[in-house]
Amino acid sequence: MNTRRLSTAAVLASLALLSACVVAPPRERVVYAPQPVVRQVPVYAEFGRVENIGYVQVSQRPSGAGAVLGAVIGGVIGNRFGEGTGRALATGAGAVGGAVVGNAIEGRQRRDDEVYRVQVRFDNGGVRDFDFQRVDDLRIGDRVKFEGGQLHRL
Repeated sequence: MNTRRLSTAAVLASLALLSACVVAPPRERVVYAPQPVVRQVPVYAEFGRVENIGYVQVSQRPSGAGAVLGAVIGGVIGNRFGEGTGRALATGAGAVGGAVVGNAIEGRQRRDDEVYRVQVRFDNGGVRDFDFQRVDDLRIGDRVKFEGGQLHRL
C-alpha cells in the first residue's frame, strides 16, 4: 500500500506542478472604435454664358477594314476575267481598285469625328471649353450652369 500511496502522491504532485504551468487564456479586449462620420460634400455649381459654339474635327484614322474588304471583293471579281497572265493582272488590278474604293467608302461613312465645342465664360471670369456630340437647343448667349460634370441650360 505504501507504493500505492506513493504513486498517488506522485501523480497528485505532478498534476499540481502541471496545473501551475497552465497559462490562463488572455482576456478578450474589446475596443470600441468610433464610427466614421459620413458627410455629404456640397456640390458647387458654376454659372456662366455661352460665348461660342463651333465644330471641331477630331482626328481619327480609318480602320482599314474598308480597304481590305474592297481588295478581297475586287480580287475575286478580277479573277473571273482573262486566262493565265491576263487573269493574274486582272486579279491584281481588281484588288487594288477594290482597296481604293473600299477605303473611300469607309471614309465617307465616318461622321462621328466631328464634335461641337462650346465655350463658356463663367461669372468668376474663367473660360472653359466643353465638347459634345450634339448641342440640341443650346445657343450663343444662353445662361448655363455647370454642376456635377454636366452643363445645363437655364
